[in-house]
Amino acid sequence: MRESRSKNPVFEQFRGTKSGSAARSAAEAPVPFATPEFESGLLLDAFDAQLFRENSQTAVAKLEKHLSDFSIKGLELTEPASLSRAARALMAPDQTGIAAFDEKKLEAIIDLYVRTGIQVHSPGYMGRQFSGVVPLGGVIDFVSSVVNQPSSFYEAAQLPNVAERIMADELNRFIGWDQGRFAMVTTSGGSLANLTALLAARNHKFPHFWTEGSSLLGGQARPAIAVGSDVHYSVSRAAGIMGIGEGQIVRLPLNDKLQICMDQAGPALDAAERRGLQVFCVVASAGSTSVGAFDPIDELADLARARDLWLHVDGAHGASLLVSDTLRHKMRGIEKADSLTWDAHKMMFVPAPCTLLFYRNEERSRGAFRQTASYVFDEEVDVYTELDSGERNFECTKRPMIMPLWTLWSLYGRALFAEKIEYLCQLAESAHRTLQAERDFETVHRPEANILCFRYRPADLAEEDVHGLQVAIRDELKIQGNFFISKVNIGGVAALRVVMMNHRIAGEHFRMLLGEIRRVGQMLLGSDQGHNSQTGNRP
Repeated sequence: MRESRSKNPVFEQFRGTKSGSAARSAAEAPVPFATPEFESGLLLDAFDAQLFRENSQTAVAKLEKHLSDFSIKGLELTEPASLSRAARALMAPDQTGIAAFDEKKLEAIIDLYVRTGIQVHSPGYMGRQFSGVVPLGGVIDFVSSVVNQPSSFYEAAQLPNVAERIMADELNRFIGWDQGRFAMVTTSGGSLANLTALLAARNHKFPHFWTEGSSLLGGQARPAIAVGSDVHYSVSRAAGIMGIGEGQIVRLPLNDKLQICMDQAGPALDAAERRGLQVFCVVASAGSTSVGAFDPIDELADLARARDLWLHVDGAHGASLLVSDTLRHKMRGIEKADSLTWDAHKMMFVPAPCTLLFYRNEERSRGAFRQTASYVFDEEVDVYTELDSGERNFECTKRPMIMPLWTLWSLYGRALFAEKIEYLCQLAESAHRTLQAERDFETVHRPEANILCFRYRPADLAEEDVHGLQVAIRDELKIQGNFFISKVNIGGVAALRVVMMNHRIAGEHFRMLLGEIRRVGQMLLGSDQGHNSQTGNRP
């Protein structure tokens, strides 16, 4: 860690005082600078405050209409060339001067933007982990876009940096690390958070790797990462970026619940050691992307500690269950982990990206990156720069992504998040029961959170046709545009996948989806059988 500036007499001589007029309390307003009249500089209508108000009112009116639409929508999939032509038609012609503002074009741009993406607020949206945001979160994100305060450094974004500290303390109440000894930084997405945590883990185990690279290893064992076979692809990417290589990823076998199998984890690590690999980190999933499975964090933590390994938990999806009294047990043992990725833009329902990267040990949070840059990093820490996060995350310019989360937490409290999360998980469990009562559907797993995977399998469907039918059903549903779902391969065979992210979804909507799947499936099988009766091939 950097030394406090107060310990350095040279800095003491020049730094002056932070008291009096140089440091105001939060309640004090700055004193206006009395100056004579100056020229107004360059006048640009695009920056006019009144025009800003009018543009904002146009956008708000359209978004209010969008949020008030409870109709069932999937995805209006538009051919890219057609969408490109529509977008180009809205662009100002090439000219030497600034084009005159066109209100109708603004309205058309907003309409096109809203219409051509996933409809996260519709009951027909069950496809991805992108959340329909709490509208107030979008309002605060709008404020962030206008005031434009990059939040890696306190002086540029003072409230966002304070809010990060506050939210770190608030959420750590559910993690359970020692107050004052842990750390949290925000990053732009779970993939970047996983990479950052793995860099910290590697540099902790191999302190000179950052400066000397892999050449320092010589003939020593090669650094490796152990993961569940169903880990998010960002971990594989991180291994490649870090120079570890996919060949040094040790994939731990899964049990029938698609969790890391503890009976086989130890032997798999032993086998990796015999191959000349030195595992420095185990990555557990808390809410895997494919099926929402939770690895046994408590047991993995004990295994990691016994072998002197860093335990990183990718809780991008499932860490939010910590705020629920009834679901927190899914994260049992999280207090033993070394780091945790938590995507608030998933089940905390705020605008993306908003990822929180927690470290149990504050000092180790500074180990991922090691640079000096006098234009941003101060040589000595004071009460202000102590809150800077630039040295601990990859980004220099970073959105103040914590502001929507902190505002919602401040105004509504934990219960807003807990109640919605609990409803969505109950909804997935109810959908599982519905599937079990349907003879022509197959459940692949019992949901641990709000992700559910299943297959449409009518009695006469040949085994070799199961995979292709699921893929075809999902593609046809996407084209028809009533429901938006996803797919995933489980055991090498495609399954249909729903993610309950919208509290407007009820059990009846899921039953409507099953009816649509059945109709589309029969249509596809019928067309195949008609084709095969002519060609003599079986479907």
